[in-house]
Amino acid sequence: MKAFDFEPGALPGSLELAYLGDSVYDLYVRARLVREGGHVRAMHRAAVSQVCSHAQAQAFARVEGSLTERERDVARRARNAHQTPPRNADAAEYHRATALEALIGYLFVTGQNARMEEILALALEENHEA
Repeated sequence: MKAFDFEPGALPGSLELAYLGDSVYDLYVRARLVREGGHVRAMHRAAVSQVCSHAQAQAFARVEGSLTERERDVARRARNAHQTPPRNADAAEYHRATALEALIGYLFVTGQNARMEEILALALEENHEA
């Protein structure tokens, strides 16, 4: 059995997709920063600023209008999933960040790598231009 070989129609739940998507998003951000070069300390600071819930909520706003019906459904379910945000996080931003992470997790586990790259590039467009 492959690590991401799920039974048809038996994908992980929304929060599990978000858990996985958070790691994929973080890896994508860090790989992009390494390609751009610089000192590790500066790359780390940039990565932390891009993977926080505030930045991810803004990234979700950039991609939301370009999602397919299925992708919107995945994001909506994750955004509405029962969870308790950390005390220092804005609840609405945290839920939107979870929606983005679940979307990335969904695209990853379903093997939609080209679409995932497309969404990630769009999500990080503003940060890349800075």
